Amino acid sequence: MVASAEGRKPKNTKVGHTGTLDPMATGLLVLLVGKEYTRRAAELTKLDKTYEVTMKLGETSTTADEEGEKTAVSDTVPQKEAVLGALHAFTGQMEQVPPAFSAMKVNGQRAYKLARAGKEVVLEARPVIIYRNELRSYEYPFAAFTSEVGSGTYIRSLVEDLGRALGTGAYMSDLRRTRIGDFSLADARKHDDPGLLASLREL
Repeated sequence: MVASAEGRKPKNTKVGHTGTLDPMATGLLVLLVGKEYTRRAAELTKLDKTYEVTMKLGETSTTADEEGEKTAVSDTVPQKEAVLGALHAFTGQMEQVPPAFSAMKVNGQRAYKLARAGKEVVLEARPVIIYRNELRSYEYPFAAFTSEVGSGTYIRSLVEDLGRALGTGAYMSDLRRTRIGDFSLADARKHDDPGLLASLREL
């Protein structure tokens, strides 16, 4: 919520969003301002999303990303054709297990809170759809690709699945969300844009 010039919060102005980003991720976040849009939050949260992903092969991570504790798995260097084949294999309708460090609830508690407390987290696979995975560059141990997915798909889980398929292990080393439905990062405004802040203060 943005305070007014007098230091007061705007009255009766609701603000929401259509899905947060992972702590280390960057990119597009759609904010919903006003009742007309916040009441559509559930609908807009279900929009398809596009990500630019970089994964590091040869290691796994306890959090499936750069922030976790790493474990070496293999020094095998997959051929580019093998990486392309794995990316193609993980497209379409499939079952995916969310990462332990996620906002999924287990017995009423967030999975990441249980995982951080050192407790075992068991999450069930659920249906997701991945429309395309397009390799952008590959220079071992890093492979960068674009992934277009349906709502509820976890990119960290996708990367872990790719690492298992390649026999090398993998974790997500970088993530940038570039599209949510028809909303594009190219058309977005930065959160500290003075013009954006001024517009919000006028609400």
